[in-house]
Amino acid sequence: MKEKMYFPNMDSLQPVVNIINEAAITLGDPTRTIKDSPLVEVFAAALGGGSGAGVSFLALYGLGTVGLSAAGITSALATAGAIVGGGMAAGVLVLAAPVVGLAGAGVAVSKQIKKKKLRQEKKRLYEEAKKKYPLIVAEFNRCNSDETVSQERKDILKGLDITLKKAIEELEADLLM
Repeated sequence: MKEKMYFPNMDSLQPVVNIINEAAITLGDPTRTIKDSPLVEVFAAALGGGSGAGVSFLALYGLGTVGLSAAGITSALATAGAIVGGGMAAGVLVLAAPVVGLAGAGVAVSKQIKKKKLRQEKKRLYEEAKKKYPLIVAEFNRCNSDETVSQERKDILKGLDITLKKAIEELEADLLM
C-alpha cells in the first residue's frame, strides 16, 4: 500500500515556508523571542509535545474530481451521428470519445507538470531547511549556555529546532517516494 505524502500539493508546503522564513528572521535578529513570532502557537505545541514529538505539517487535503461538460457538444451530436450512419446516440461516440480522450491526456500532462514542480519545490525547501537547521541548533546551544539570554529567546530557538527537524524528516520522506 502506497504511503500518503506529507505534502501532496504546493499549498501544503506553506507551513514549511513559514518555518524556514521564521528561522531566517530569528537568526538575523538576536532579540527575537517566541512572543514576537506569528508562529507562537506552532512553537508552543512543539515545546509542549517535547523534543521527541514535533509538529506534523500534514495538512487536510481534499481531492476533487475533474469532469467534462457535455453542453459544448450537445448541439453537434445529431450531425456527428449522421456522419457514421446513426443518430444522436452515435454522435456521442463520435464527439465525446475524442474529447474525453484528449482531455484525459491533457489532465495527465498537467498532472505530470504539477508533480515535477512540487518535487522541485520540496527539494528546494529541503535544502534550505538543511542549511538553516545546524545554524538554529548552534544558536540554541550558545544561548542555552548563556544565563543572560531570556527563556523566550531559548523557546523560539528550541521551537525552530523541533519544527525544522520535523520538516526535514517529512520532506525527505516525500522525496524518497
